[in-house]
Amino acid sequence: MALILREMSTRFGRSPGGYVWALLQPLGIIIMLAFAFSLLMRSPSLGTSYILFKGTGILVFNMFKQNSTFVAKSLSQASSLLEYPRIAWIDAVIARFVLNVMIGLVVSWIILTGIIIYEDIRTILDWGKILTAYALAALMALGVGSLNIYMFMRFPVTENIWRILTAPLMIMSGVILLYDDLPLLAQQILWYNPLIHITGIMRDGFYPTYKPEYISITYVLLWGLVPMVLGLLLVRRHHRDLLAR
Repeated sequence: MALILREMSTRFGRSPGGYVWALLQPLGIIIMLAFAFSLLMRSPSLGTSYILFKGTGILVFNMFKQNSTFVAKSLSQASSLLEYPRIAWIDAVIARFVLNVMIGLVVSWIILTGIIIYEDIRTILDWGKILTAYALAALMALGVGSLNIYMFMRFPVTENIWRILTAPLMIMSGVILLYDDLPLLAQQILWYNPLIHITGIMRDGFYPTYKPEYISITYVLLWGLVPMVLGLLLVRRHHRDLLAR
């Protein structure tokens, strides 16, 4: 809890606006994308609201993207605290992970609730699928982030490589375009991107008429659990060497 409170103060307490930026940043992206696509297309792929369609994709995508980044840097940015004997390396990882999941859920709830009220959208929400999408995104963030803790600190060049590889990830994850609207060849390739399964589950929870048949929760779980186990084992074994570098 002490580490979580410290993360809260250092992340948002030093900038004007504080937590407001955590809300305004994704909201601004959603509005800009919704406006841009409303000029190009008469209606979104699902429903009638561009803002809701983009919001359901971007917010669950951010749960993975932002969380995995913060988890990956949890050890390097808390190196001074880890000199205290009562603080273990896993404490720093858990503190960052828990805080960012909480922030992501609160921000998503505020934005999506505001969109539904503002647009006067009448829909039946499937909370089981919505929470499943967020849980899988958070699990993947913890898994990939844990492996990247070791990779980024052991081989610093991998951080730059990771940024390049993940730059087009939003386009490839079903955030902007619906998986079902893509050409068959693109579907066959992008199926192997686990995030496209997560955005599909998310939209399945918001749109009762949408029934994606390509979803594989088992595949997403493997993407979360395998790198998490491997990453945590590597960090546990080498964290002292990593911190001494």
